[in-house]
Amino acid sequence: METKMQFHGVIPPVPTILFKDGKLDEKGMGNLIDFLIDENVSGLFFLGSGGEFAQMPSELRKEVAEFTTRYVNGRVPVLIGTGTPSTNETISLSQHAKSIGADGVVVVNPYYYKLTEESLFHHYAEIAENVDLPIILYNYPELTKQDLSAELVLNLAKKYSHIVGIKDTVLAVGHTRELIQVVKSEIPSFAVFCGYDEHLLNTLALGGDGSIPLTATFAPEVSVGIYQAFKQGNYGEAIEQHRKLADLLPLYKLDSPFMNVVKEAIRLRGIEISTDVLAPVRSISPEKKELVKSILLEKSNLLS
Repeated sequence: METKMQFHGVIPPVPTILFKDGKLDEKGMGNLIDFLIDENVSGLFFLGSGGEFAQMPSELRKEVAEFTTRYVNGRVPVLIGTGTPSTNETISLSQHAKSIGADGVVVVNPYYYKLTEESLFHHYAEIAENVDLPIILYNYPELTKQDLSAELVLNLAKKYSHIVGIKDTVLAVGHTRELIQVVKSEIPSFAVFCGYDEHLLNTLALGGDGSIPLTATFAPEVSVGIYQAFKQGNYGEAIEQHRKLADLLPLYKLDSPFMNVVKEAIRLRGIEISTDVLAPVRSISPEKKELVKSILLEKSNLLS
Protein backbone atom coordinates (compact mmCIF):
# COMPACT_ATOMS: atom_id res chain seq x y z
CA MET A 1 0.00 0.00 0.00
CA GLU A 2 1.35 3.42 -0.92
CA THR A 3 0.50 6.18 1.51
CA LYS A 4 0.66 9.88 0.73
CA MET A 5 0.38 11.03 4.33
CA GLN A 6 3.60 11.96 6.06
CA PHE A 7 3.40 12.52 9.81
CA HIS A 8 5.55 15.24 11.30
CA GLY A 9 5.76 17.91 13.99
CA VAL A 10 4.52 17.63 17.56
CA ILE A 11 1.99 14.85 18.16
CA PRO A 12 1.02 14.62 21.85
CA PRO A 13 0.46 11.13 23.31
CA VAL A 14 -2.89 12.03 24.86
CA PRO A 15 -3.76 10.69 28.33
CA THR A 16 -7.00 8.76 28.52
CA ILE A 17 -9.37 10.71 30.75
CA LEU A 18 -11.26 8.30 32.96
CA PHE A 19 -13.49 8.29 36.00
CA LYS A 20 -12.68 6.33 39.16
CA ASP A 21 -14.82 3.40 38.00
CA GLY A 22 -12.73 3.12 34.83
CA LYS A 23 -15.36 4.57 32.52
CA LEU A 24 -14.36 7.11 29.89
CA ASP A 25 -14.78 10.78 30.84
CA GLU A 26 -16.03 11.86 27.43
CA LYS A 27 -16.51 15.50 28.39
CA GLY A 28 -13.04 15.74 29.87
CA MET A 29 -11.54 13.88 26.92
CA GLY A 30 -13.21 16.32 24.56
CA ASN A 31 -12.00 19.31 26.57
CA LEU A 32 -8.42 18.08 26.33
CA ILE A 33 -8.66 17.32 22.60
CA ASP A 34 -10.06 20.78 21.87
CA PHE A 35 -7.29 22.43 23.90
CA LEU A 36 -4.55 20.54 22.06
CA ILE A 37 -5.95 21.20 18.60
CA ASP A 38 -6.31 24.91 19.43
CA GLU A 39 -2.58 24.91 20.31
CA ASN A 40 -1.66 23.87 16.74
CA VAL A 41 -0.38 20.37 17.36
CA SER A 42 0.33 18.33 14.23
CA GLY A 43 -1.74 15.31 15.25
CA LEU A 44 -2.93 13.34 18.26
CA PHE A 45 -1.77 9.91 19.45
CA PHE A 46 -4.23 8.00 21.61
CA LEU A 47 -3.57 4.85 23.66
CA GLY A 48 0.15 5.26 24.04
CA SER A 49 2.06 4.67 27.26
CA GLY A 50 0.67 7.87 28.79
CA GLY A 51 -2.78 6.78 27.63
CA GLU A 52 -2.69 3.79 30.01
CA PHE A 53 -3.28 1.23 27.26
CA ALA A 54 -1.38 -1.46 29.17
CA GLN A 55 -3.98 -1.46 31.99
CA MET A 56 -6.98 -1.68 29.65
CA PRO A 57 -9.04 -4.58 28.36
CA SER A 58 -9.40 -4.57 24.58
CA GLU A 59 -13.04 -3.46 24.86
CA LEU A 60 -12.02 -0.23 26.59
CA ARG A 61 -9.21 0.34 24.11
CA LYS A 62 -11.71 0.11 21.28
CA GLU A 63 -14.15 2.44 23.06
CA VAL A 64 -11.42 5.05 23.54
CA ALA A 65 -10.29 4.72 19.92
CA GLU A 66 -13.84 5.10 18.63
CA PHE A 67 -14.71 8.11 20.76
CA THR A 68 -11.49 10.03 20.14
CA THR A 69 -11.44 9.44 16.38
CA ARG A 70 -15.07 10.49 16.12
CA TYR A 71 -14.54 13.56 18.32
CA VAL A 72 -11.46 14.79 16.46
CA ASN A 73 -13.51 14.47 13.29
CA GLY A 74 -10.65 15.02 10.87
CA ARG A 75 -9.35 18.25 12.42
CA VAL A 76 -5.87 16.72 12.80
CA PRO A 77 -4.46 13.27 12.00
CA VAL A 78 -5.31 10.61 14.58
CA LEU A 79 -2.92 7.82 15.53
CA ILE A 80 -4.12 4.88 17.63
CA GLY A 81 -1.80 2.72 19.72
CA THR A 82 -2.55 -0.92 18.95
CA GLY A 83 0.52 -2.80 20.17
CA THR A 84 0.22 -5.87 22.41
CA PRO A 85 2.47 -8.89 23.11
CA SER A 86 0.23 -10.86 20.74
CA THR A 87 0.58 -10.52 16.97
CA ASN A 88 -3.02 -11.59 16.38
CA GLU A 89 -4.47 -9.17 18.92
CA THR A 90 -2.37 -6.33 17.53
CA ILE A 91 -3.72 -7.07 14.06
CA SER A 92 -7.28 -7.12 15.40
CA LEU A 93 -6.91 -3.78 17.18
CA SER A 94 -5.22 -2.28 14.13
CA GLN A 95 -8.01 -3.44 11.83
CA HIS A 96 -10.48 -1.90 14.27
CA ALA A 97 -8.58 1.40 14.08
CA LYS A 98 -8.88 1.25 10.30
CA SER A 99 -12.62 0.56 10.50
CA ILE A 100 -13.31 3.64 12.66
CA GLY A 101 -11.38 6.03 10.42
CA ALA A 102 -8.06 6.48 12.23
CA ASP A 103 -5.24 7.88 10.10
CA GLY A 104 -2.60 5.45 11.33
CA VAL A 105 -1.54 3.06 14.08
CA VAL A 106 1.42 3.08 16.43
CA VAL A 107 2.74 -0.38 17.28
CA VAL A 108 5.08 -0.86 20.24
CA ASN A 109 7.43 -3.82 20.04
CA PRO A 110 6.11 -6.84 21.98
CA TYR A 111 6.84 -6.88 25.68
CA TYR A 112 7.31 -9.72 28.21
CA TYR A 113 9.02 -12.23 25.89
CA LYS A 114 12.40 -11.24 24.45
CA LEU A 115 12.28 -11.98 20.73
CA THR A 116 15.05 -12.55 18.25
CA GLU A 117 15.43 -9.89 15.56
CA GLU A 118 14.06 -12.41 13.06
CA SER A 119 10.95 -12.91 15.19
CA LEU A 120 10.54 -9.15 15.57
CA PHE A 121 10.70 -8.77 11.80
CA HIS A 122 8.05 -11.44 11.26
CA HIS A 123 5.82 -9.89 13.96
CA TYR A 124 5.78 -6.53 12.20
CA ALA A 125 5.65 -8.14 8.76
CA GLU A 126 2.52 -10.09 9.64
CA ILE A 127 0.90 -6.94 11.00
CA ALA A 128 1.82 -4.97 7.87
CA GLU A 129 0.44 -7.68 5.60
CA ASN A 130 -2.91 -7.62 7.40
CA VAL A 131 -3.35 -3.90 8.14
CA ASP A 132 -4.12 -1.49 5.31
CA LEU A 133 -3.19 1.65 7.24
CA PRO A 134 -0.02 3.69 7.84
CA ILE A 135 2.04 2.11 10.61
CA ILE A 136 4.43 3.90 12.96
CA LEU A 137 6.78 1.65 14.88
CA TYR A 138 7.22 2.39 18.58
CA ASN A 139 10.61 1.63 20.10
CA TYR A 140 10.64 1.77 23.91
CA PRO A 141 13.39 -0.59 25.08
CA GLU A 142 13.38 0.78 28.64
CA LEU A 143 9.97 -0.84 29.10
CA THR A 144 9.88 -3.60 26.49
CA LYS A 145 13.48 -4.71 27.23
CA GLN A 146 14.39 -5.04 23.57
CA ASP A 147 15.38 -2.61 20.86
CA LEU A 148 14.38 -2.02 17.26
CA SER A 149 17.69 -1.63 15.44
CA ALA A 150 18.18 0.74 12.52
CA GLU A 151 18.82 -2.21 10.22
CA LEU A 152 15.58 -3.93 11.27
CA VAL A 153 13.59 -0.73 10.79
CA LEU A 154 15.12 -0.13 7.35
CA ASN A 155 14.35 -3.68 6.23
CA LEU A 156 10.74 -3.36 7.34
CA ALA A 157 10.27 0.07 5.75
CA LYS A 158 11.81 -1.10 2.47
CA LYS A 159 9.52 -4.11 2.26
CA TYR A 160 6.32 -2.39 3.46
CA SER A 161 5.76 1.13 2.17
CA HIS A 162 3.01 1.76 4.71
CA ILE A 163 5.47 1.42 7.59
CA VAL A 164 6.01 5.15 7.50
CA GLY A 165 7.81 6.15 10.70
CA ILE A 166 9.04 5.42 14.20
CA LYS A 167 8.66 6.84 17.68
CA ASP A 168 12.10 6.29 19.20
CA THR A 169 11.79 6.52 22.98
CA VAL A 170 15.42 6.01 23.95
CA LEU A 171 17.84 7.65 26.35
CA ALA A 172 20.77 7.58 23.90
CA VAL A 173 20.38 10.22 21.20
CA GLY A 174 22.86 8.23 19.12
CA HIS A 175 20.18 5.62 18.49
CA THR A 176 17.82 8.19 16.98
CA ARG A 177 20.70 9.69 15.00
CA GLU A 178 21.47 6.25 13.55
CA LEU A 179 17.83 5.77 12.52
CA ILE A 180 17.91 9.10 10.71
CA GLN A 181 21.18 8.31 8.96
CA VAL A 182 20.40 4.70 8.06
CA VAL A 183 16.68 4.77 7.28
CA LYS A 184 16.04 8.30 6.01
CA SER A 185 19.10 8.15 3.74
CA GLU A 186 17.28 5.46 1.75
CA ILE A 187 13.68 6.48 2.47
CA PRO A 188 13.59 10.28 2.96
CA SER A 189 9.82 10.26 3.65
CA PHE A 190 10.23 7.93 6.64
CA ALA A 191 9.35 9.95 9.76
CA VAL A 192 11.63 9.75 12.77
CA PHE A 193 10.15 11.07 16.03
CA CYS A 194 11.82 11.24 19.40
CA GLY A 195 9.79 9.98 22.34
CA TYR A 196 11.61 11.75 25.14
CA ASP A 197 10.72 15.43 25.24
CA GLU A 198 14.22 16.84 25.66
CA HIS A 199 15.49 15.21 22.45
CA LEU A 200 13.21 17.25 20.14
CA LEU A 201 15.69 19.99 19.23
CA ASN A 202 18.50 17.51 18.71
CA THR A 203 16.27 15.26 16.58
CA LEU A 204 15.29 18.17 14.35
CA ALA A 205 18.90 19.31 14.02
CA LEU A 206 19.90 15.82 12.88
CA GLY A 207 17.19 15.74 10.22
CA GLY A 208 14.36 14.07 12.12
CA ASP A 209 10.73 14.97 11.87
CA GLY A 210 9.39 15.85 15.30
CA SER A 211 8.42 14.54 18.69
CA ILE A 212 5.68 12.61 20.47
CA PRO A 213 6.24 14.13 23.94
CA LEU A 214 4.04 13.73 27.00
CA THR A 215 4.69 17.29 28.25
CA ALA A 216 2.92 18.47 25.08
CA THR A 217 -0.35 17.24 26.61
CA PHE A 218 -0.29 20.05 29.19
CA ALA A 219 2.26 22.48 27.71
CA PRO A 220 1.88 22.04 23.95
CA GLU A 221 2.98 25.59 23.23
CA VAL A 222 6.52 24.78 24.35
CA SER A 223 7.24 21.82 22.05
CA VAL A 224 5.19 23.38 19.23
CA GLY A 225 7.23 26.55 19.76
CA ILE A 226 10.49 24.62 19.40
CA TYR A 227 9.29 22.91 16.23
CA GLN A 228 7.92 26.03 14.58
CA ALA A 229 10.95 28.18 15.49
CA PHE A 230 13.34 25.55 14.13
CA LYS A 231 11.43 25.20 10.87
CA GLN A 232 11.47 29.00 10.48
CA GLY A 233 15.22 29.13 11.07
CA ASN A 234 14.76 31.07 14.32
CA TYR A 235 17.26 29.02 16.27
CA GLY A 236 17.56 31.48 19.13
CA GLU A 237 13.85 31.15 19.85
CA ALA A 238 14.08 27.36 19.52
CA ILE A 239 16.84 27.28 22.14
CA GLU A 240 14.85 29.55 24.45
CA GLN A 241 11.84 27.26 24.21
CA HIS A 242 14.08 24.23 24.69
CA ARG A 243 15.29 25.68 28.00
CA LYS A 244 11.68 26.27 29.02
CA LEU A 245 10.95 22.64 28.21
CA ALA A 246 13.87 21.56 30.40
CA ASP A 247 12.23 23.28 33.37
CA LEU A 248 9.24 20.93 33.00
CA LEU A 249 11.19 17.67 33.03
CA PRO A 250 11.54 17.35 36.84
CA LEU A 251 7.82 16.49 36.76
CA TYR A 252 8.73 13.04 35.48
CA LYS A 253 10.59 12.26 38.71
CA LEU A 254 7.63 12.92 40.98
CA ASP A 255 6.06 9.48 40.52
CA SER A 256 6.25 6.31 38.45
CA PRO A 257 4.49 5.74 36.19
CA PHE A 258 3.73 9.42 35.78
CA MET A 259 0.40 9.67 33.95
CA ASN A 260 -1.09 10.71 37.33
CA VAL A 261 1.32 13.66 37.43
CA VAL A 262 0.49 14.62 33.85
CA LYS A 263 -3.26 14.58 34.49
CA GLU A 264 -2.77 16.87 37.47
CA ALA A 265 -0.70 19.22 35.29
CA ILE A 266 -3.46 19.27 32.69
CA ARG A 267 -6.02 20.11 35.37
CA LEU A 268 -3.82 22.92 36.68
CA ARG A 269 -3.66 24.38 33.17
CA GLY A 270 -7.40 24.96 33.50
CA ILE A 271 -8.64 22.02 31.43
CA GLU A 272 -11.67 20.46 33.10
CA ILE A 273 -10.90 16.74 33.35
CA SER A 274 -11.08 13.85 35.77
CA THR A 275 -7.60 13.03 37.09
CA ASP A 276 -8.38 9.42 38.04
CA VAL A 277 -6.06 6.68 36.81
CA LEU A 278 -6.29 2.94 36.29
CA ALA A 279 -4.74 0.60 38.87
CA PRO A 280 -2.03 -0.29 39.54
CA VAL A 281 -1.27 3.43 39.01
CA ARG A 282 -2.52 5.56 41.90
CA SER A 283 -3.55 9.19 42.22
CA ILE A 284 -0.80 11.45 43.48
CA SER A 285 -0.69 12.72 47.04
CA PRO A 286 -1.62 16.28 48.03
CA GLU A 287 2.08 16.96 48.67
CA LYS A 288 3.02 15.95 45.14
CA LYS A 289 0.15 18.00 43.74
CA GLU A 290 1.77 21.04 45.34
CA LEU A 291 5.09 20.12 43.74
CA VAL A 292 3.41 19.91 40.33
CA LYS A 293 1.89 23.33 40.87
CA SER A 294 5.23 24.73 41.97
CA ILE A 295 7.03 23.50 38.86
CA LEU A 296 4.35 24.86 36.53
CA LEU A 297 4.16 28.19 38.33
CA GLU A 298 7.66 29.02 39.49
CA LYS A 299 9.96 27.22 37.04
CA SER A 300 8.06 27.39 33.78
CA ASN A 301 5.57 30.23 34.37
CA LEU A 302 2.74 28.25 32.81
CA LEU A 303 0.15 29.24 35.40
CA SER A 304 -1.28 32.73 35.66
